[in-house]
Amino acid sequence: MPIRYPRPLRPGDRVAVTSPSSGVAKELRERLDVAIRAVEARGYEVVVGRCMDGTGHVSAPAADRAEELTAMLTDPDIRAVVPPWGGETAIDLLPLLDWDRLREAEPTWLVGFSDVSTVLTPLTLLTGTATLHGNNLMDTPYRTPDGLLSWPDIVALPEGSRFAQTSPGRYRAGGWDDYRTHPRVREYALDAVGTWTRLDGDGDVEVEGRLVGGCVEMLCNLAGTPYGDVAAFARAHAPEGLLVYVEAAEDNAFTICRTLHGMRLAGFFDAANAILVGRTAAPDADTLTQHEAVLDALGLLGVPIIADVECGHVPPYLPLVNGARGRVVHTATRHELVQTLD
Repeated sequence: MPIRYPRPLRPGDRVAVTSPSSGVAKELRERLDVAIRAVEARGYEVVVGRCMDGTGHVSAPAADRAEELTAMLTDPDIRAVVPPWGGETAIDLLPLLDWDRLREAEPTWLVGFSDVSTVLTPLTLLTGTATLHGNNLMDTPYRTPDGLLSWPDIVALPEGSRFAQTSPGRYRAGGWDDYRTHPRVREYALDAVGTWTRLDGDGDVEVEGRLVGGCVEMLCNLAGTPYGDVAAFARAHAPEGLLVYVEAAEDNAFTICRTLHGMRLAGFFDAANAILVGRTAAPDADTLTQHEAVLDALGLLGVPIIADVECGHVPPYLPLVNGARGRVVHTATRHELVQTLD
């Protein structure tokens, strides 16, 4: 299955906003407006869908959310779909999406992380469409730290482009900004020093493979189902293998350990040439850290495991293109991920 890359966005193109999972509460609409203006400042026209209600845990009934998302991803006048953020139960969309229409339509960028990975990863696995695991719409106004790109940078690149991102060496340890009181915030408070860590041993790493992955708490529910058949995707791209990335949002170390064991047993990591693990603020357990949980579940795979990559719920964000060819380099002085859209 060849990877299908959406055509690059150009000024005047339309970017659509919908909430496949959680909507936006009234008191957060000012932040939403700030984020929309940040996209418009790039020269794009922003259209906002109907499924945006923030009074419950989802923005609309599942059928409505699935219909709107399918319509946006198959509309030739819409070039990217960017939800405000994730949520909890986007899994209810999967049997309701029109997968035949999605396969047949010209590909459109779908952007986001957290619960958005519940749709991002199946879209790549089932249709071959590249998707962008990166900062959500509400994160878009932040200035991108040196070494990283933001989703608007990547969606403007043509097929065949090659780009590198490097760890900025700093991250946010102090939680989240309160958009109710600071809706216009544009600078990350990167208040801690830290970069990538190899968990499985010592030595330099340089390895390639097709990128695929997402949020652990979401993808664990898809592993072993037709929507999370990473092994089939790997067979379609043999013999190059995969760079599988995972990141924990909030589950404690015992739960993450059990979850990753289950994903491994379901074949999620069978073709991994290396595993990238996002930095997390999720809690350790009394006798098990988050790093130890990953190593307990995945260490026996015998591939490099690199943790604290900026691809998770801890700012800043290193966007990853599901389906792109990746090359990761990790040494004492170099922490780099190169992606090629081919």
